[in-house]
Amino acid sequence: MIRQLIRSYVLLVAVAIFLFTVPVAFTLTSQLRGDTELSVKREATTMALLLGNGDRASCQALEEMAKAYAEKTHDRVEVTATDECAADLPRPARDADLARAVDGGSTRVDWGSDFIWGRHLVVTVPASDGGRVVGAVRIVYSTGELTHRLWTIWGFRAGLAVAVLGVAALIGAVVARRLTRPLRQLNDMASRFSDGDLTARSPVTGPQETQTLARTLNQGAERLETLVASQSVFVADASHQLRTPLTALRLSLDNISDGVDDDFVREDVEQATAEVVRMSRLVNGLLVLARAEAKVSVAEPLPLTDIVAERLAVWRPAADERGVTIALRGSVVDDRPLVLASPGHLDQVLDNVLSNALEVSPDGGTITVRVESSADEVLLSVLDEGPGMSDAEKSRAFDRFWRGQGLTGRSGSGLGLAVVKQLVTDDGGTVTLRDAPGGGLCVRVALRAAQRTG
Repeated sequence: MIRQLIRSYVLLVAVAIFLFTVPVAFTLTSQLRGDTELSVKREATTMALLLGNGDRASCQALEEMAKAYAEKTHDRVEVTATDECAADLPRPARDADLARAVDGGSTRVDWGSDFIWGRHLVVTVPASDGGRVVGAVRIVYSTGELTHRLWTIWGFRAGLAVAVLGVAALIGAVVARRLTRPLRQLNDMASRFSDGDLTARSPVTGPQETQTLARTLNQGAERLETLVASQSVFVADASHQLRTPLTALRLSLDNISDGVDDDFVREDVEQATAEVVRMSRLVNGLLVLARAEAKVSVAEPLPLTDIVAERLAVWRPAADERGVTIALRGSVVDDRPLVLASPGHLDQVLDNVLSNALEVSPDGGTITVRVESSADEVLLSVLDEGPGMSDAEKSRAFDRFWRGQGLTGRSGSGLGLAVVKQLVTDDGGTVTLRDAPGGGLCVRVALRAAQRTG
């Protein structure tokens, strides 16, 4: 917008300069041409009067005047006469202008070109003695100096126009930046808001329109911040209120199971306990998903490999119990690439993905975690050796409460990948499912790369 405003401002100034300067320059050019023609005519007329007198003194004066004029101006004076007057001066070539001047008694002017002028201005003035034409005086005036003056006129105005346009561009840049400052402030506020900073507000400055827009955006941000805060409070209250009765119910069922001798009753109690455990996991999954949807925080540059190494250290004991190997691979493991993510999001993403991979991996299998980076993004891939997924299952894997066909039980809540997608999307990344080489599933998470500073 700043560039467009500057271009528009400079264009208006250029049009104004053109409309003012060009007519003035043409007027000065016409005036210069008229003054030059008048001056040459005056000199030629004076010489023609001397030629028309015909006496010896006049002829001598004509010769001296013509020679002095030629030496001073480097122009050529030509004289034709019916007597021997001015015999030492050059004689003009016979042409139509000379014939009309001698025969018709009229002054002839030839600029040599219809466009401004040619290389010479030729002025032919008849000389008469008592009404009888006795000859003619012709001055061949070189227009070189005239052309130089013309270029000076146009060059000065062109240089002045360029200088004015330069000053106009500078003034336009200052004015444009001043006019667009409220819009830049609104854009900064929107950028911070999109990154999760719900406290971002825009200053109410600038014209009335931008002030109204800033107030509207600030009011919307305040309402959204209030709604998110209310949802966070609700999630915290629901977490406390739901976990407590489920824990109490499980303890009661355990006490009942310990005091019952009937096997049939004990089996029913164990089934009820299993359902309570499953309900607790389902509630926990729903609360995690609710927190992921409600929590909006500012993304920060985080070292991905450090977080991956920390989470792998937590999951390796559980993997060792089944003989599953968790390996970290990638060409940038030692480079410590930084990614833009909210604190805690990557931990939850890795926990959910590794939990699913460990659940479907066969005993003695391998889970490979690969980290790769490029200029704009960092790729985190988790590959297992499980049964994998069909295309139809991949399309439903991110749906809530959908569970795949694991090999080690059906204890999942079906919310793990839904939570992963929500957290990754909040950080501006993407998550996709692909077939792993040699069988199994590859969960591929693409995150925004952060630029290193300092």
